[in-house]
Amino acid sequence: MASVLVVEDDQFVRSALIRHLTDASHTVRSVGTALEALREVAHFRFDVVILDLGLPDLDGAEALKMLRGITDVPVIIATARDDETEIVRLLNDGADDYLTKPFSVEHLSARMAAVLRRAGAGGGGEAAVSSVLRVGGLAIDPLRRQASLDGATLDLTRREFDLLAFLAGRPGVVVPRKELLAEVWQQSYGDDQTIDVHLSWLRRKLGETAAKPRYLHTLRGVGVKLEPPR
Repeated sequence: MASVLVVEDDQFVRSALIRHLTDASHTVRSVGTALEALREVAHFRFDVVILDLGLPDLDGAEALKMLRGITDVPVIIATARDDETEIVRLLNDGADDYLTKPFSVEHLSARMAAVLRRAGAGGGGEAAVSSVLRVGGLAIDPLRRQASLDGATLDLTRREFDLLAFLAGRPGVVVPRKELLAEVWQQSYGDDQTIDVHLSWLRRKLGETAAKPRYLHTLRGVGVKLEPPR
């Protein structure tokens, strides 16, 4: 059971989400504006926030940035927008996942479960390894959740760090996308775009591109590997 904040101004959609989440034994609070959402997270502890983008008082993208300024609660974006550039920006601004409307309650449940498992893992699993992982100029400390490149600290989102640390634990090994979804996103299925978006932003922070990779190498139709520059 999780404590969920639903931020949605459409009363019909809002009621449907509340009914579904309550039936699934979650504790639900709901608001219809961004400012109300900020007040809620400032006064109550939530396990996950489901955030609509088309809010009447403030665009959800701006609300996300403000939420990230006061809490690290996992945020799932619920949006009718499917523009890849905007999705990339939202993930980079701190969203943990996104769903494009319309979506089924089963799809929402699967995404919520994955986000909650990941957030609940805390310092367990891969992050429990105390030794620093080193690949070329990269240094990844899973216990402290810190990463650096050539001595400079990398400013990574939680999911970017998880992806980098997972690959760094298997240097030179081509990891299938299906395994990345299962181990990093805790999903048995999903859209390859989710991986591609995070790889794209991770590459930028490592100072490389898909056309000219240094650390992250994608093998089309196979998977991804992390290895030091030659």
